[in-house]
Amino acid sequence: MERDPDVRKASGRMVLWLGALTIGMFGFGFALVPLYNLYCQVVGIQSADQQRALNVQARVDPLGEVQDRWVTVRFDTTVHPSLPWALESNERSLRVRPGEIHEVMFVASNRSSAKVTGQALPTVIPWQANDFFNKTECFCFVKQTLDGGERREMPLRFVVSPALPDGVTSLTLSYNFMHLDG
Repeated sequence: MERDPDVRKASGRMVLWLGALTIGMFGFGFALVPLYNLYCQVVGIQSADQQRALNVQARVDPLGEVQDRWVTVRFDTTVHPSLPWALESNERSLRVRPGEIHEVMFVASNRSSAKVTGQALPTVIPWQANDFFNKTECFCFVKQTLDGGERREMPLRFVVSPALPDGVTSLTLSYNFMHLDG
């Protein structure tokens, strides 16, 4: 049975269109990382690569001298609605001297009866202070799993770098706990 030439022509165009769309989607997948980095640069936020580089740099740099000035560090916690947890810090804020190591305990409670896994995503505000807030131990470095009804204390050890600009007198460390599968 012979096909109508118009149908064959339309089928050929459809195959070409779908092939071009597939190639375009594949190319867009490769372009996402540079586009994301460009977006971060334009908006003024740090990309994941920049944050990793700063964390490595913070571990290598010496702490420096303890300064005779005070900085207020506030702690803020948010739990995503899909995660049946409560999270809070034992301290709402601390007055610290740059160069001193401090520890704050956070308490997470699983309000469900099932085992649930989550991970905290930290943010430092103002973002310009991010380079100067060094977490030496943090529950945010790894995912956390709590059994149903479990309550756990999780430490945060940090130091505010003495290189923090003088104009920054307070900063906020905000944790957003997200639900993870498994």
